Amino acid sequence: MSGRAVVLIGPMGAGKTSIGRKTARALHVPFTDTDISVARDHGRISEIFAAHGEPRFRELEREAVEAALTSEGIVALGGGAVLHPDTRADLAGHPVVLLTVDPRTVAGRIQGTSRPLLQGKDAMESWRRVMAEREGIYAELADMTVDTSTGHIRDIVERVVAWVQEQWARDAREGSK
Repeated sequence: MSGRAVVLIGPMGAGKTSIGRKTARALHVPFTDTDISVARDHGRISEIFAAHGEPRFRELEREAVEAALTSEGIVALGGGAVLHPDTRADLAGHPVVLLTVDPRTVAGRIQGTSRPLLQGKDAMESWRRVMAEREGIYAELADMTVDTSTGHIRDIVERVVAWVQEQWARDAREGSK
């Protein structure tokens, strides 16, 4: 295995946590989800937003990302983690997989969500707005893109696993030179 974490990025509802967890299991490596890390260390994300606002959440998220990127394995970033310029700079040293999802599919995935940025009258309108703000950054950072809108999760995970294995094999070859 390479010494570098492989990072999953993408919008809310793309499947970063479920695909990341299954990919890590298939590769027999650790899995870290930075949103889960923030919640474990500081409380529910919705409560952080309510009590301290998005800027404080982004600070805590940045700390979780920084810690996660020092480890090996698969790391799933929260959808907005890429907004921080230091995170974008840090990702240059890691293989990055962008998970995408179309709006029709994500509508079912985020229904009844507690995600702070999707609260209000129209969660889908909020999702579209957030996605429009971030999609250029996602595309710029991605080494591989996988659409999670259709197909079985097993097939998506197999695609990601095969790509990760190729990256690690290349890193091993280059490291032995």
